[in-house]
Amino acid sequence: MVKQAISVLKDQGYKLTPQRRAVLGVIKGSLSPMTPAVVYEKVRRHYSGIGLVTVYRTLELLTRLGCICEMHSGDNNRSYLLRRSSNHHHHLVCTGCNRVMDFTDCDLGKMEKRVAESTGFETKSHLVEFFGHCSKCLAGEVGKC
Repeated sequence: MVKQAISVLKDQGYKLTPQRRAVLGVIKGSLSPMTPAVVYEKVRRHYSGIGLVTVYRTLELLTRLGCICEMHSGDNNRSYLLRRSSNHHHHLVCTGCNRVMDFTDCDLGKMEKRVAESTGFETKSHLVEFFGHCSKCLAGEVGKC
């Protein structure tokens, strides 16, 4: 998916700067979502000249272009994960091991229609994240995910 992200950047007229490459490299290497602060600390190990604002702007750009997924946690923190599926999808987040699984079964059409009819709100997109425990954590195999 990193190659696709690079292609999307170039197709949209953005340069693949060293900073953007570094942020993508850090996110690519993670199996669990990372906060901007964690991305910043990891990028700084290899690219000491990067600033925190650059990391935030890069994360925003990559999210807007659909290269990475922005995730939300219950405490209003945002975290980021490399987009693994090019299809519309949502996330199952294990609170035991922090593993994230994608799912695509999303039939919210009826609900969106009811919301529109009752509120006059026009939905442009939606985000669904379920928090709980994966099968390995439930089986007591934490750390083997």
